[in-house]
Amino acid sequence: MPSGTPLYMRIAADVRDLIATEQLAPHTLLPSERELAEHHGVSRMTARQSLSLLESEGLVYRNPPRGTFVAEPRVRFHVGSFSEEVARMGRRPAAEPLWAEHQVATPAVRRALGLEEGAGVHVLHRLRSVDEVPFALETTFLPADLTPGILDLPQDGSLWAVLRSRYGLDLARSTAVLESIVLDDATSAQLGVRAGSAGTLLTRTTEATGGRCVEYARDVYRADRTAFEVTEVLTSPRLTSV
Repeated sequence: MPSGTPLYMRIAADVRDLIATEQLAPHTLLPSERELAEHHGVSRMTARQSLSLLESEGLVYRNPPRGTFVAEPRVRFHVGSFSEEVARMGRRPAAEPLWAEHQVATPAVRRALGLEEGAGVHVLHRLRSVDEVPFALETTFLPADLTPGILDLPQDGSLWAVLRSRYGLDLARSTAVLESIVLDDATSAQLGVRAGSAGTLLTRTTEATGGRCVEYARDVYRADRTAFEVTEVLTSPRLTSV
């Protein structure tokens, strides 16, 4: 790091490297503030700043009075089916239905799904978990004309699998926007984190072959356990003669 880097950031970088190279396993107890301060020759305030930085990044968690521990690594998602992504990693996805109902689409939902005024949608609100740990709250809007009877089906698995197998929809493209948010009290309680914790809002639309939008979703993820991987295929700029 450059010589002008604050000491607490240097200490945090050292610990971050140990975690990244798996020299510190999840749930390993880290040195105390006093021990860090003595080891690096800094004040306890500086040591505390370094641990706070690592906690804000989701790399460590505090368990008073026992100390500070290495956190579980984030689950890395691609934009797509939650169930399929988690299963791909060899872990156990689950969905707990919280409520489901028929609604008249709001202007925002109509615009996202390309529906006419007065059109109906089926709305499903579910708590998603990985290995029984809460990860996300999903609110999914589906055109009612495309998904008759879906509210009567089990909703504890992949909705994409249902759209493919029961409704014959060939899902072709999914587009998402990610935004950093602060979780409100109710959402924090459902996800098992402190009120005011960082979250990620994922707003997604999914199109079937032919271009019709068949899903609009607003999913709230806990930021301390999730990361999203985005890959873009780059092409060389086309040369033009002048």
